[in-house]
Amino acid sequence: MKETMVVKIGGTDGVNFDFLCNDVAALVKSSQPVVIVHGGSHDANLLGEALGYPPKFLTSPEGFTSRYTDAKTLEIFTMAVNGKVNSLLVSKLQQAGVNAFGLSGLDGQLMVAQRKKALQSVENGKRKIIRDDFSGKIELVNASILYWLLSQQMVPVVAPIAVSHEGEALNVDADRAAAMLAGALQADKLLLFTAVKGLYRSFPDESTWIPSIKMSEIDAAMQFAQGRMKKKVLGAKEALEMGVKQVAIADGRVENPIAHALSGQATWIGGL
Repeated sequence: MKETMVVKIGGTDGVNFDFLCNDVAALVKSSQPVVIVHGGSHDANLLGEALGYPPKFLTSPEGFTSRYTDAKTLEIFTMAVNGKVNSLLVSKLQQAGVNAFGLSGLDGQLMVAQRKKALQSVENGKRKIIRDDFSGKIELVNASILYWLLSQQMVPVVAPIAVSHEGEALNVDADRAAAMLAGALQADKLLLFTAVKGLYRSFPDESTWIPSIKMSEIDAAMQFAQGRMKKKVLGAKEALEMGVKQVAIADGRVENPIAHALSGQATWIGGL
């Protein structure tokens, strides 16, 4: 059996689901085990705005941004990500001939996380403590669930919602969730698809695109990552530290995006 590949797909904004699903179908046809993790922040933003409860974001002292997830936001996030995006992606994969199985980290305690009881956020130069947030850091992945689905020739499609030790639903970062799943599966490759070709020293100047980053260069490369890209680089580092061989940050808008990334048209992270 080939080593598992984990593919992380953003929500419906910035990546092409049809292109990615067709590439996944080609991999499955070649007997490549694939696990998919997806996001959906854009979809959650739109739903929140439509319901009169627009999203709010927090910035940590280290510069990482995250969604402020109070109880109402958690409901909206779950509806958008687990309800809409997961079902849409499973449907498109089925249409492409892939027997996809949609689930979230809540199901079967696939992803168990520690709820962040107190978050620090920097607002107008001042630190603020947030205590009613329903987000978490994944501590345990029950990989046996994924192995069983793969043994049944199914492709798991995982929404970024985890379960707390107390049984609460928690919002978790999709890139870092993909890293944790890849690490638990000892995946050969983790592909993080987004709306750019990879990491740039000075985005969007194409001449500053970085084709590869060694493991020893990741911390230095973090300075080039802006906004959501910081979480992708952090996720890449965490995956490699857990034994994943290679991680790519790749363009999910192009035709044959997986083949495109595997041919070198992505920022590949790993090695000494």
